[in-house]
Amino acid sequence: MRSHPPRPAFRHPVNVAMDTNAPLGARIADRVTGFLGSWRFLVIQSILVLLWIAGNVVLLFHFDPYPFILLNLAFSTQAAYAAPLILLAGNRASQRDRLTLEHAASQSDLEETQNEQLLTGNRQILERVVHLEEKILALEASIVAAIERIERADAGSGPAA
Repeated sequence: MRSHPPRPAFRHPVNVAMDTNAPLGARIADRVTGFLGSWRFLVIQSILVLLWIAGNVVLLFHFDPYPFILLNLAFSTQAAYAAPLILLAGNRASQRDRLTLEHAASQSDLEETQNEQLLTGNRQILERVVHLEEKILALEASIVAAIERIERADAGSGPAA
């Protein structure tokens, strides 16, 4: 008998809530509907139906003669169990989607807050840079003015003879 691989340990909170912490019935429903929606199931069921019909028509076994009432009963029973399982799995999928969207929205809100803080910090840095540039320009102007005064004073005193 083939053993199933161990279930992965999820890190995302939605996956932890929906898979790791899921009740046994929900996990069974997920596995059954996963199998019912697979090509493997379709192939196996098709082979079984063909064998059933061929065996009853060729009289290899004749427990369900044409119109195959027992086969119809088996399909009805399968549908009676499959439909609620599929609905359960669909509800879990929509709940997972809802939780994922809520988690994504909360992460987006957190990122938006962080972006606003970064933008505020950048704005404050730019204001400080502008203030420093104004001070540098004022210092530069006062240095140039001082140099010009010194040059005029030296030029006005003339060469000492």
